[in-house]
Amino acid sequence: MTSPFSPLIAKELNLTEQQVENTINLLQEGASIPFIARYRKELTGSLTEVSIIAIRDRLKQLTELEKRRESVIHSISEQGKLTEELERALREAITLSEIEDLYLPYRPKRKTRASEAIEKGLEPLAKILLSQKENDIIRLAKRFIDVDKGVANEDEALQGARDIIAEWVNQDAVVRQRLRKLFRSEAVISSRLVKGKEEEAQKYRSWFQWEEEVRRIPSHRLMAILRGEAEGYLKVKIQPSLAKALELLERIYLKAENMSAAQVRLALYDAYKRLLQPSLETEIRAEIKLKADIEAIKVFSENLRQLLLAPPLRGKNVLAIDPGFRTGCKVVCLDQHGNLLHNETIYPHPPENKVKESMHKIKNLVNAYKIDAIAIGNGTAGRETENFIRHIPFEKDVIAVVVNEAGASIYSVSDIAREDFPDYDVTVRGAVSIGRRLIDPLAELVKIDPKSIGVGQYQHDVDQKMLQASLQDVVESCVNRVGVDLNRASKELLGYVSGIGPVIAKNIVKYRSENGPFSSRQQLLEVPRLGAKAYEQAAGFLRIPDAPNPLDTSAVHPESYPVVEAMAAKLGVSVKELIQDKELQTRINIEDFVTQQCGIPTLTDIMQELAKPGRDPRVNFDFFEFDKNVLQIEDLRVGMVLPGIVTNITRFGVFVDIGVHHDGLVHISQLSKKYINDPSQVVHLNQKVKVKVLEVDIDRNRISLSMKDV
Repeated sequence: MTSPFSPLIAKELNLTEQQVENTINLLQEGASIPFIARYRKELTGSLTEVSIIAIRDRLKQLTELEKRRESVIHSISEQGKLTEELERALREAITLSEIEDLYLPYRPKRKTRASEAIEKGLEPLAKILLSQKENDIIRLAKRFIDVDKGVANEDEALQGARDIIAEWVNQDAVVRQRLRKLFRSEAVISSRLVKGKEEEAQKYRSWFQWEEEVRRIPSHRLMAILRGEAEGYLKVKIQPSLAKALELLERIYLKAENMSAAQVRLALYDAYKRLLQPSLETEIRAEIKLKADIEAIKVFSENLRQLLLAPPLRGKNVLAIDPGFRTGCKVVCLDQHGNLLHNETIYPHPPENKVKESMHKIKNLVNAYKIDAIAIGNGTAGRETENFIRHIPFEKDVIAVVVNEAGASIYSVSDIAREDFPDYDVTVRGAVSIGRRLIDPLAELVKIDPKSIGVGQYQHDVDQKMLQASLQDVVESCVNRVGVDLNRASKELLGYVSGIGPVIAKNIVKYRSENGPFSSRQQLLEVPRLGAKAYEQAAGFLRIPDAPNPLDTSAVHPESYPVVEAMAAKLGVSVKELIQDKELQTRINIEDFVTQQCGIPTLTDIMQELAKPGRDPRVNFDFFEFDKNVLQIEDLRVGMVLPGIVTNITRFGVFVDIGVHHDGLVHISQLSKKYINDPSQVVHLNQKVKVKVLEVDIDRNRISLSMKDV
């Protein structure tokens, strides 16, 4: 099936029409983006997920635009006002604003000042004035006085005529396009403090008297100003120079210097101030807000991707601690798969101060449950708990890791947590979540609404529907990129696998509990509601460690098993022997196995999988430790160089946790030159960095840091 939008999308994205057409067909057949990117490279020309998402989103925009176009044409046609010229203009319009401008004169509307004036018979007067040929307008206006219709004198007649002219000007598509261009290029956004809000609005004091060109304002600043307006502290206006706007209108409409022209000039001023300026300000505001939303969502999405792909601590038993002072520290012991083995509470901090007793308990638990690592939440009492743990003389090597616990409290009260641990309270659930984040961040974080993880920039101010869709794409991408253990994954994790979703995921878990572990991918077809299409989409992303068929452990799709079997047969070995012997793999000439369905891109992927079947793309775990002498903000001194972990990335800088309960900000101007000048150097979440303390504001809990020359 050919899409009418393929040529335009191909041109806009610099792709071939065939790439776009094939991608659209796959999407419309229900294929997921990870599946298309991984297993349909021959059809798409090896497009990345980013390109496929761009095609999908642009297709949606164009489809919605076309629906609106047809709706407008139908509406005008029903009114009996659709001319060939107007229909042609509507068909040729390429943006929604163009379509809406053309539709404006025909849009059903409530009574206006202009419509009332027309009812009073003043439209002929408006036309005569607009022609600007009459100079004696008082004599002219007398002809339209009609007390019965509500026109008592010449002034009322002229006022009504000006109202009609103002509406005509407002509905002029050319005028709106030119003014729109002026707004985009020269409008200034200004913010002012709302009178009487000085004390409450202190966090917005930078914007009490602010002006900036709309085309230059960065997304984070716009978001801050609009949030101040939404909270009732700021008044915000967006407008170009009044003189320039009126000059533009007068160039279009004024063609004489007489009394009629003077009336037209008054109508132009009224049209702009009462109709055009508010309308276009609303439109431009929505436009720049959308751009800022897209920018903020892009930042959030990339941060989330980095967080989800953080390295797991594989094969280790973990003791996790949710720190606290008065209520104590909740301790849980987990096996290497995150199963809860034991829980209790210790009180090493004030007011209890049971330090020795707590040390003894932790030491016994480490020995009893063969603990390899200790995960400590980074919230209240986090650094104090870390310091306490580091003073325990363990009998074996045990690593202590501070874990970002953002969102753990959200998980602990969720339906998912209640289902996971129905017999335990929220403190135990929160501690388990902290420990599992260390064992496998991806598997645990998919259980939490991404907006609660705290790695965004104004995420609560952006378009929530757009944000949700983008974050869904990111989570789905990460889950499928890593792959999922079919016999251990939670239903939440399985739900993000290509082609599965929540219902089938629940059925998989139920089937697994009733029938035991899966021994092959083919067995998936026995799961209720998991049909051939879902199997095609999902199978390649699901792994079965120690399966009889070694390909079930890899990312090789079952549809390509015959290709691998043919490779092994040509060498006279089994598939298992082929996977285990790297020398045998080097003897394969992939060009010998090219078919119409299986080309070089797929064969290249197959060879990479044979070399490292089921490999995890995440990097290895890297141990980190804060400065032992710095526990709180009062311990900081200007000039200190400290280790830190990147916790959030925004367009204006990078937030770094240095272990004092308040993240410091490395402003973009304080990033090392290598991050600014070299695109290959990218700051990423959870990155271990060195920072220098530039400034400490204890009253406001603000820390300024630098990554230059450290």
